[in-house]
Amino acid sequence: MKKSILFLCFLVCLQGFSQANLLQSGPMVGYSEMREVMLWVQTKSSAKVKFAYWEKGSPTKKSFTQEVTTLKDEAFTARLVADAVEPGKKYEYELYINNQKVSRPYPLEFQTQVLWAFRTDPPNIKFAAGSCAFVNDAPYDRPGKPYGSNYEIFTKIYEQKPDFMLWLGDNVYLREPDWGTKTGILYRYTHSRSLPELQPLLGSVHHYAIWDDHDYGPNDSDKSYPNKELTLEAFKLFWGNLNYGVGNSQNKGIQGSFVWGDLQFFLLDDRFFRTANQNTVSTRAILGEEQVEWLINALASSQASFKIIAVGGQFLSDSKVKENFINFPEERQRIIDAIQKNRVSGVIFLTGDRHFTELSKSNTTPPIYDLTVSPLTSGAYNPEKEQNTLRVPNTLVTEHNFAIIEVTGKRKERVMTIKIHNKDGKELWKQEIKEVDLQYLEN
Repeated sequence: MKKSILFLCFLVCLQGFSQANLLQSGPMVGYSEMREVMLWVQTKSSAKVKFAYWEKGSPTKKSFTQEVTTLKDEAFTARLVADAVEPGKKYEYELYINNQKVSRPYPLEFQTQVLWAFRTDPPNIKFAAGSCAFVNDAPYDRPGKPYGSNYEIFTKIYEQKPDFMLWLGDNVYLREPDWGTKTGILYRYTHSRSLPELQPLLGSVHHYAIWDDHDYGPNDSDKSYPNKELTLEAFKLFWGNLNYGVGNSQNKGIQGSFVWGDLQFFLLDDRFFRTANQNTVSTRAILGEEQVEWLINALASSQASFKIIAVGGQFLSDSKVKENFINFPEERQRIIDAIQKNRVSGVIFLTGDRHFTELSKSNTTPPIYDLTVSPLTSGAYNPEKEQNTLRVPNTLVTEHNFAIIEVTGKRKERVMTIKIHNKDGKELWKQEIKEVDLQYLEN
């Protein structure tokens, strides 16, 4: 009898191990709201997947997501919703593949947002940000020195224990064999998402993302890119944003918005509607009319202490190089004018793309800030010949780095603390921005 029980236990363990071999990447925690959280996973082949979850400390009271079958046409990804949750709680979760639990060697946790309005001061908030994550793939990379390195930076971000991470574009780098077909695009997303150093960060930190040219298409690509519908599909398959395509009548693009505590984030699409850099005879735009109009309206109606606008390219920098917004002066100025005329306070841009980090500050009253954070693992660049007169002194970083941003303090007295860390987790600089300093004075 004992031998039979031991044999059955052995078979169960063997089956569980077999299902673990079907895991390609993840699980990942996507958006967090008060009544639901999105969970993501990718398998190597078609399989049935689901998640169990429970309030931290109460493992006997499990709830389950819906079970779905992963499909080849969707890169064997699944996006499942945990909806038996309550506001302001921390949860643990576990993955099941083909009804067998698949253990991970790191914590799997998520949180719901706090119900604080009309009750308490806003919660303390801590999030990470970065852009330009190149994962080497020798058969398809250009000859010479590998462009990606220092993947341990993702471990250092994880060790900071942020509530969530905001990916600021170039989160994957499509190569020449990739951007012509859906097969190539899904291959590249799969390869980058499967990086071992990334997995613990995916498992317990919520993730939101925008894109830039390299996860949209070829270098410097614009609205003429013929496969943008395919990369849009891939982006939605691999990320867990709350919404997509807002502010566009055809529901196209990756632009959207979410709220975390007293912060509101506006996630912009700087590629899908972009005029080609060399096209000087058409109306020049990065975001396009509908997206700009949506942004202006959304900013005007926002009650957030800080309004954080995430977009791939630098917005404030007055250096007329590369693909900075200053090269599209009408659209850039229209947004700045709307912020001022509508007296929108607390505006901070979060940008990527440039392969260096710097903080820019406008000359307006109150000021607008633009924090550029780049690169995570791709090649770094030193803009020594660029003349950005709006750069805050001593904020230029030309090595692999990431941002940790914390917002603390009482309501209407919030303080944003920005810290830039290198690949080893060392703090390189720190800046504080007070909510009151970004307010319009009463008439």
